[in-house]
Amino acid sequence: MTAEQPAPSVVAALEDLGLPYRVITHTAPVRSLEEAAAARGVDVVDVVKTLVVRRGDDDYLFVLVPGGRSISWPKLRGLLGINRMSMPPADEAFAATGFVRGTITPIGSSRAWPVVADVVLTSRGEITLGSGAHDVAIGVDALALVEATAAVVADVTDPEA
Repeated sequence: MTAEQPAPSVVAALEDLGLPYRVITHTAPVRSLEEAAAARGVDVVDVVKTLVVRRGDDDYLFVLVPGGRSISWPKLRGLLGINRMSMPPADEAFAATGFVRGTITPIGSSRAWPVVADVVLTSRGEITLGSGAHDVAIGVDALALVEATAAVVADVTDPEA
């Protein structure tokens, strides 16, 4: 794998799902959400963070969070009917997904965890997210991604202050 390609597991999963995508290579490191959006040629809201949330021992899920927004823990707990959740440390997130932070994506993860997508994504066209590799993103149609991952769509984020 070169720095200009998504992780092989991501490419294989995208192809297995028949999910059209484009590879976006950052020509320089990005240090902010705004820089990532500019490098990808998209609006900030279309830079989607894939966050790993621990529900219990060896029990995780992916939450797709549009740029400029953050998880609303009360909303997510209410949706899932769970009182306690947390963000695992980086090594635990890697063990659960096979991806390091900053590259995590629900596509091609080492384990297929459930996906929750914030409702904001359903009003978007193409979104961009991690590819399993640093400095490389993938662009996919938001609704096609939701369908391909069987994501639960719900209001689980709030605008960042």
